[in-house]
Amino acid sequence: MYQTLLECHSFIRWFVLVSLLYSIYTAYKGYSQKLPFTKKNNLLRHWTATIAHIQLVFGILVYVQSPIVKYFWKNFKEAIQNLDASFFGIIHIVLMLLAIVIITIGSALAKRKLSDEQKFRTMFVWFSIALVIIFIAIPWPFSPIANRPYFR
Repeated sequence: MYQTLLECHSFIRWFVLVSLLYSIYTAYKGYSQKLPFTKKNNLLRHWTATIAHIQLVFGILVYVQSPIVKYFWKNFKEAIQNLDASFFGIIHIVLMLLAIVIITIGSALAKRKLSDEQKFRTMFVWFSIALVIIFIAIPWPFSPIANRPYFR
């Protein structure tokens, strides 16, 4: 079951990244060209946050079953000096939780803004911040701290 959850978590990240990138692009285009905030834009905002929340659920399930994380918490004094264990034990989950909170706040704020320009701007700023955090927290294959393949 752990391996299946891990594979799903690895796969869904691409949906998170694509939806965030597309949302940011759409928000920038809408803001800069003073376009109307349509129902399609609102659905994009909503689904971007929803996909991120689905990823969070899978991430938490992986976290509580991960042998690396279990080792980290059982052997904290030793494991804190191990970059791989520290990354997955603390860094990854804290940064990803922060990114999800930022996406959630940005989505909620954009929904409540009165003008179309404010909605696009809010989406653009909050989703961009979240994307930067996510890029830092993903264990890319080229990462010197903790690297994993693009797909599991």
